[in-house]
Parts: sequence; C-alpha cells; structure tokens
Amino acid sequence: MFTKKQIDKYANVLLWGLKTARTGTFKKGDVVLVQFQFAALELAEAVHGKLLDMGMHPVMRSGLTPAMEHDFYQKANNKQLVFVGSWQEDLYKQIQGRIFLHAPTSLTHLADIDPKRIGKTAVAMKPLRDIMRKREDKGDLGWTLCTFPTEELAKQAGLTMRQYTNQIIKACYLDKPDPVAVWKGVFKDAIAIKDWLNAMDVSYYRVESKSIDMKITPGDKRRWIGISGHNIPSFELFISPDWHGTEGRYFANQASFRSGNYVEGVELLFKKGVAVGVKAEKGSEFTKKQLTMDKGASRVGEFSLTDKRFSKINRFMANTLFDENYGGRQGNCHLAVGMSYTDTYDGDPSELTEEMKEKLGFNDSALHWDLVNTEKKMVTAHLATGEKLVIYENGMFTL
Repeated sequence: MFTKKQIDKYANVLLWGLKTARTGTFKKGDVVLVQFQFAALELAEAVHGKLLDMGMHPVMRSGLTPAMEHDFYQKANNKQLVFVGSWQEDLYKQIQGRIFLHAPTSLTHLADIDPKRIGKTAVAMKPLRDIMRKREDKGDLGWTLCTFPTEELAKQAGLTMRQYTNQIIKACYLDKPDPVAVWKGVFKDAIAIKDWLNAMDVSYYRVESKSIDMKITPGDKRRWIGISGHNIPSFELFISPDWHGTEGRYFANQASFRSGNYVEGVELLFKKGVAVGVKAEKGSEFTKKQLTMDKGASRVGEFSLTDKRFSKINRFMANTLFDENYGGRQGNCHLAVGMSYTDTYDGDPSELTEEMKEKLGFNDSALHWDLVNTEKKMVTAHLATGEKLVIYENGMFTL
C-alpha cells in the first residue's frame, strides 16, 4: 500500500531514529542487525541498501511465521523452550545497531498455548536483552523499530488496509516532503517539555481519570525521557519510577495483543508497589500468568504520557507501538508492568550496579507490557515543597 517513494522515506526515518537513539556515533564498518517479519520485506530491502550506502555491515534476520511460532510453543520440550545458542550472545555483543520491522500476519495464533510456556522462553531470552541494554547504556548500541501494515493488523483494528496504511503515513510524516526534518522538529520541541518536567522536585504524581486513581513515585535520580528515535513513531514522554511507591488502581481501557493473545479491560490494584489485584475482562488467565512470569512482572517499570499535539494517531491500531502513542481527543497514559528503563536514571546509566538499581527502585523482569488508557485524565505533581502542580490535562502537558 506504500509507494516506492514512501518506502524510501520510511527507511530514511528509521535510519534517523537509529542514529538519534544511540549516544555514541556510528561509523563505517559498524554492524547493524535488521530483524524483520516477511510482510515487511520491501522495507527491509530499502533499509539494507541504505545501510550498505553508509558503509555499514547489515545482518538480515527474518522472523518465524505464525505456524513456526505455534509449533515451537506447542512441540518444544523444556530444553528447547529455554535454548539460547552461544552465537546469539556473540552477535548481540558485536552489533552497534538493531532495527526491528514489525509486520505480523497473525495476532492470536498462540491463544491455545499455555502462557507459562511463553513466559519460560521470555525469561530464558532475557540475558540477551540485558547484553543490549548494558551496551546501550555505554553508548555502544542504538536501536529502533517500526510497524509495517498487514491485513491482519488492519482487520483486528477494524480498518481497511488503506485506512491503516494512512495512519502510519500520517504518524510517521511520510506525507511530508522531508519527514526527517519534521522529526527533528518534534525532537527539539520535546526537549523543552522534558526540561520543564525534570526541573521539578516531585515527591509523587497523582493520576486521575474515570477509571484510574493512583500514585506514582518517581524516586531519586530520575529523569523524563522520550521522543529519542528509539521507536518510529514515538510521541510519549516517560519515566521509570521507583516501583516501591506505586499505589492505587489502574485500568487499561484500550485492548492489547500480546504473545499471540488478545487481552481487554485490564485492571490492576497496587499496594506497596505490587499488583495484588489483577483482573481482565478478556484474557484474564493469560494476564495473570504474565504477571507471575518472574518476581518483577507484577511491579511497575514505566509510566508514560503522550501529548495529543504531537501525535496524529487517532484510531486503535491493534499494535502497541502505535497504541501507546495514541493522540486522539485526550492523549493517553500508559503503565508498563515489568522491566524498567535505566536510561531514565539521572546520571550515567553505565555506572548503575545491580545493588544501585535495587536501592533506587528500578524494576527488573523478563516482562515489559504496556497497558494503555485513553480516558480524559489529570496528572498532578505533588512537589517536595508541599505545592501541587497540574502537569497534564485534556490530553496535553500544561507547559
């Protein structure tokens, strides 16, 4: 559904995102891993060619088909479920960049699989993600990802392929003569809001909507980050709070597709930082098992807000990348259970030891699940001085 010119623009935006997301500098001879699902082959070819033009070494890896993935979780024995080849670790230690092109042709093909089997594999793969996270913290690695339209995504979102593709075109500014220039402008505008948020001495944030009433405690040595090139598109600003200070009720009014399962109406009740009450209108068993994947799966790893002035996304997309960046009439907030992002540490993330992370309340888990709420809401910062300041209302930051 894209024209060749739009494919070329999309590839350019991805490479801007890749370079922007890395604190270090790319150079000729660097290795970039490009992982793609088959439906995104045309975009993968464009990215491959541009990486060669840049003097990089692209390493292309296609993903499993839905049938392969289902066979794996259905047929694999315990050893096969947790198998990680030594070459995988070697690859993640060597790459300087990683691009993932998401283009699923099925979103519910694992609905009959025991979620514990899916969780077991996720836990086994976590050391690979840890390698990338540590290398990113040092500036040695940059990554980005995007979504390519498929019939399955459009169907699950209740859109035609043309409507779905047009949402991507608008959201990524592919309808503009120079999308990269527009992204650079959004990046610059976001800096002012982040500087404003990070200048506050906040004891905690209170989040209120029709279905939410909760307290988020940022904790010590934290900073708001976002719109950094990591995701295309990305309009969210977020923080990884001190998980110990999470209290109250959160509700995701937006549906979620995760690990081949459909989930709707997730409600979480937090006490002393842990989700002690877990409900879902649909996919309840899957949700509960996901949040018991490991010790950190029932704790908060991220709190995020999207300003509707940035985001052009105004439809449910059946895709977390777009849905967590929903603009619409009231913007959105999302809460991620599971892994924290250490780049929200207000300092050099590479200096963080496991003991420091534990003390500061950075959560560790094989899970990271973004749960989105698009209701009208108000977020109030309760400052250390005792003052209160509304920082987000009517879908916008109040700066």
